[in-house]
Order: sequence, then C-alpha cells, then structure tokens
Amino acid sequence: MNLSLPRTPQGVYRLSVSTFYFLQGLVFASWACRIPDIKSALGMNDADLGSVLFAVPVGQMSAMALSGYLVGRFGSRRILMASSVFYPAVLVCLGLVSSFWELAGGLFLFGVAANLTNIFVNTQGVGVERLYQCSIMARFHGLWSLAGFFGALLGAFMVDWNVSTKTHFLAIFLICMAILAVFSRFLLPRDARRSSSQSGGMFRSMDAYVLLIGLIAFGSMVSEGTMFDWSGVYFESVVQPGPGLVQTGYVAFMSTMALGRFTADRMVMRFGAVRVLRASGILIAAGLLVAVLFPVLWSATLGFLLVGLGTSSIVPLCYSMAGKSKKMIPSVALASVSTIGFLGFLLGPPVIGHIAHASSLRWSFSLIALVGLGTALIAPFLKKFR
Repeated sequence: MNLSLPRTPQGVYRLSVSTFYFLQGLVFASWACRIPDIKSALGMNDADLGSVLFAVPVGQMSAMALSGYLVGRFGSRRILMASSVFYPAVLVCLGLVSSFWELAGGLFLFGVAANLTNIFVNTQGVGVERLYQCSIMARFHGLWSLAGFFGALLGAFMVDWNVSTKTHFLAIFLICMAILAVFSRFLLPRDARRSSSQSGGMFRSMDAYVLLIGLIAFGSMVSEGTMFDWSGVYFESVVQPGPGLVQTGYVAFMSTMALGRFTADRMVMRFGAVRVLRASGILIAAGLLVAVLFPVLWSATLGFLLVGLGTSSIVPLCYSMAGKSKKMIPSVALASVSTIGFLGFLLGPPVIGHIAHASSLRWSFSLIALVGLGTALIAPFLKKFR
C-alpha cells in the first residue's frame, strides 16, 4: 500500500501515534454514545447503571501493575499493537450482552483494555514530544477528542437509522483494524531509557509533584467521566429535548473538547501551564452549574460546551508534565498519574448513578462542579516545583 507520509522520522512517528489516539477515542466514544440504548435494552435504572459501571474501574485498576510489567518486558510499541486489537474486540462483546452480569464482565475487560491502550499510547506520545522538544501532547489528545466527536456523530446517525448496537460496534472494530494494519509499523520502536537517578516501582518513588499532577488529573477526569457516561442520560431524563436531540449535549461537549486541545499548546506557551489549569477548572464548574440551574436545551448545551472547553487542556498537560519528571521514567510517571486520574474518570460515573437514584441527576452534577473547581484550587501549588 502506498502511503503519503512525512519525510522526517519525527513526522512519521507523529502521524502514526496520532492515529492510535484517534483509535482509542473512537472506541470509547462508541461505547459512551450507546449507553442510553444499552441501559434501556437491559431494563436498568440509574442505580443499576451506576453499579455496573463499577466494573470498569475494577478492570482499570487490575491492569495497572500489569502495565508496568509489560512496558519493561516488551516496550510500549508491542503492547499498544496488542491492546489496539483487544480494546475494540471487547467493544464488540459489549454489543452482544443480554444481562446485567454479562455487561459487568464485558466492562471489566473494557477497563483492562482501556488502561493498557491509554498508558502505552501516551508513552509513545511522550517519546514523540521529546523528539520535537516542544509541547505537542495536547494536539495528540485533540485527536482523541476529535475521534470522540466523530464517534458521537456516527452513533447519533446509527441510532437514527435504527442500526443495532452489535452492528455499530462491529463496524468500529473493522475501522480500528484498518488503522492498526496501516500504521502499526511506524510506531516508535523504543521507549525512553531509565537513567541512574530514576528509581523503579510505580508509587515507590513518587514525589509531591507527581502526586499533585495526579490530583489535578483526578478532578478533570471525574468531570470527563461524567460527561461521557451521563450526558446522554442527563439530556434524556432532565433536559428532555425531544426525539433525535438526546445526544446534543455529548456532541457539544466533544466539539469544544477537541477544539480546545488543538489550541491548548499555544495557550500554555502564552499564559503558562498553571494559569491554563486554573482557568480550565473554573470553566468546568461554571458549565456544569449552568446546565444544572437552567436545564433547558439551549442553556444545557451551552453549559456542556463550557465543560468541554474546560476539560480539554488538563489531561494533556498532566501527562506532558508527568513525562518530564526528573525522578521517574516516562512510562512509570504516566502510569502513576493515570492511576490517580482514572480513579476519577471511572469511579465518578458510578457514584453519580447512586447519588442520582437517591436524589436527582441535578444534585449529582452540582457535586461534580465542585470537584472540577478543585482543579483550579490545586494548580497554584505546582509553582513550588518550578
């Protein structure tokens, strides 16, 4: 097959790694946009959905120690290739479930696959960023968000055309296999080496700097997880926009998230990382509160647009800063920050379900607004480590 690739090695690696960010975002968005359909098909209420979503963080956390071993034994390239088959294959299985427990088992494996893909694609991203010697991580994550936006639109069309979840997820699997077949050979062949000043285990050598980065990622990823898993349900049950508009909030969120990530690197160079993080936390809180206080179509959509803009810069900045840690090798620092951050991403949505069942989704979203604001409050402490 003839490929029109950049002539520089950096350009080739960057293009290839970008496609794997796209693959990862497409798989997750495809699952997220069909959650309301799966919820309805299995006859679950909000508490049931919240409970079954706990299977994802269990899978995520189960794979954390495994990911550290695998990157040391095989390197990020080989494991990323394997997980890029595993991840969409599990997605297909989610389209075949017919009971609560089948869904729980599938989501456990989905969490394992998501963890492996996330850590190893970001290890590749940090490696390419080092080749360029400038900030490009946000643009990589912009491809993830762009895939999420595309996946949400595709999902909306699939629902409108009455395409089954099984057929939809199988189509996504075939797209992912095409990406893997073309671009896997152009991934970075080697990861960053350990220096004599860097020590081993994931949390053994973690200092306050990496811990703070992880807490900031936690606040942002609680908000992201809420948007991915509950935006459609929020619009369906609270906003009630009418047929064909249930996915409006999710699409709005993904659109500004993608836009923000393609501009975040310039914002960081102009205003600095701490100011960008503080502004992002304020935008998350403001957007969620707008959606809660004014739960009608136009205002809720505006609120979700603000949340997307607020979350866009935080995780790429956290991964980029973790990859520059002087105490830990990039893959281990990323795994540490990812562990803390993804606890928010994956534990937040189940908690939302139980709070919503006990009170309402509006109260749940108000709580998430406070968590998002925590990002703005923690960010200034990073100045101590400059």
